[in-house]
Amino acid sequence: MFASNLLTFVVVLALSFVFLNAMRDSGVIVATMISSRAFSPRTALGMTAVAEFIGPLLFGATVARTIGGDIVDSHVLTLQAIMAGLLGALVWNLITWFFGIPSSSSHALIGGLTGAVLISAGVDALKLKGFYKVLIALFASPIIGFVFGFIVLRVVHFFARDATPRVNWFFKRGQFLTTTALALSYGANDGQKLIGVITLSLIVGGHLDKFDIPLWVTLCSASAMAFGALLGGWRLIRTLGGKFYKIRPVHSFAAQLTSASVILTASLTGLPVSTTQVVSSAIIGVGSSERLGKVRWGVAGDILTAWIVTIPISALFAAAFYWLLARM
Repeated sequence: MFASNLLTFVVVLALSFVFLNAMRDSGVIVATMISSRAFSPRTALGMTAVAEFIGPLLFGATVARTIGGDIVDSHVLTLQAIMAGLLGALVWNLITWFFGIPSSSSHALIGGLTGAVLISAGVDALKLKGFYKVLIALFASPIIGFVFGFIVLRVVHFFARDATPRVNWFFKRGQFLTTTALALSYGANDGQKLIGVITLSLIVGGHLDKFDIPLWVTLCSASAMAFGALLGGWRLIRTLGGKFYKIRPVHSFAAQLTSASVILTASLTGLPVSTTQVVSSAIIGVGSSERLGKVRWGVAGDILTAWIVTIPISALFAAAFYWLLARM
């Protein structure tokens, strides 16, 4: 009975993480669209919610398999460790959300799981090959987002060099496609991470013999993500939509096109990346492409600091939660 109740609590906690994560990150997805006045906030968040629901159903489960099967050894993992990992990541996410800092939920999740596993089972419980692959993807993707954003704006300016001001209409309406693609890629990447965690929990709890994702897990995760997206992350909308520089429709179009391309490519290859990191770095890359002095680098520095400290801090939170759970 205790094990069954514990598994139920872990699943509910994971779905809560999905909901809160989507509520934060929907702000990241629509920030430039709203700031450039391409669509109203209500329309932008509604589009995002629908696309995020479809994403996990449309693009398979490669990222879920990476998170659930390639990072930790399920044979030595416990439900208490998974719970502690989720709690550690959740607490750090709430702290950064409160202060409007676009930190990475993916970093927080990996850090939380790592901290809980290390204190509960030791370093041997980590599958180092998969763990290093995830870390490389998480830290390389923002650099790729910055470089691609820099290049994409140059390419867009080249093709629009003889256009009249009416081209802004194209850049505004074109964001319907770029935002939809970005939200779909978010569902295919961030949404899949918790699907992997829930499936891993079902294996550890003895309800599954191997890593086969039940349909109800995908549907519940997709629904939680869609509901979270509808509420929107207004603190992050203000940070990404205006604190870097004044965003015009062309900037938003280029940043969203860049972000969707990077995240969707990572999703199809099974690499978990941070939507927050990729979108933020793409926005900075686009702004830098126009003029380096355009970007408020102090804000970028604050975000970079949050990215660096997220994994160790969430790992410490998770270790502390496991220590408490083990003594209850």
